[in-house]
Amino acid sequence: MISLSRADRTRRTVSGVMTTLTALCTFLAVGILIVILSYIAMRGISALTFRFLFDTPRPVGEGGGIGNAIVGSAVLLALSSVIGIPVGIATGIYLSEFGAGMFASAVRFLVDTLTGIPSIVTGVFVYAVIVLRMSHFSGFAGGIALALITIPIVTRTTEEMIRLVPHSLREGALALGAPQWRVTLGVILPAAASGIATGAMLAVARVSGETAPLLFTAFGSRFFPRNLNEPIASLTVQIYNYAISPYDEWHAQAWAATLVLMALILSINIIVRFLTRKRFS
Repeated sequence: MISLSRADRTRRTVSGVMTTLTALCTFLAVGILIVILSYIAMRGISALTFRFLFDTPRPVGEGGGIGNAIVGSAVLLALSSVIGIPVGIATGIYLSEFGAGMFASAVRFLVDTLTGIPSIVTGVFVYAVIVLRMSHFSGFAGGIALALITIPIVTRTTEEMIRLVPHSLREGALALGAPQWRVTLGVILPAAASGIATGAMLAVARVSGETAPLLFTAFGSRFFPRNLNEPIASLTVQIYNYAISPYDEWHAQAWAATLVLMALILSINIIVRFLTRKRFS
């Protein structure tokens, strides 16, 4: 029988204690998330109906729904993704593969600064630059505000995911005579695509819950969106307006809209995780 030294016993004890603590923290985090989702589901399920998902807001006592807000949020997220994700990925590729010197350091510093800026500051900036010049709120301004929040998140994720790609892949492709840009686009980017896609979806999930920037830019509307040059509804703003109202009916609709928003975010993450795992694993 092999006897363990005092150092081995101490090391195993410490390892067991730390493993137990990390497991408890994991269960605590998951438990809090389950409690939040369960509470939202219990409060919102009573007002959630098929008509609620497709109708527009109506006066108190006449029902109504969030169909315009769902469509408006989809339009705003699509616009912010079309602008923010490509710019963020391109910036991340530059910083990880080509960026060096003071300019790259300045860009990286600005990206880190933008990541920490409160979203309401972004909303005020877009309000001053776009809304005041256009003299009216618009879906275009709301999409720009969300895109400015998306860009730094996608940039940092892309940079970190590309840095995790083994250097042997770069060296092998360069040894075959491929130019640097071809190696980046044809070898490095596909290898990091799963992580980049996950980061992009995290950015989309982040901006889908923003309210303050949209109050200064898209503002809101009781109708379905017709174009991007007019105020446009969104789930977060409608939840905010219903939540601060004095009517119990609107409070119930706010909980139901919150449940729909959480379900949409969860669905996006599950679908993207499934598709990226299947394609890039």
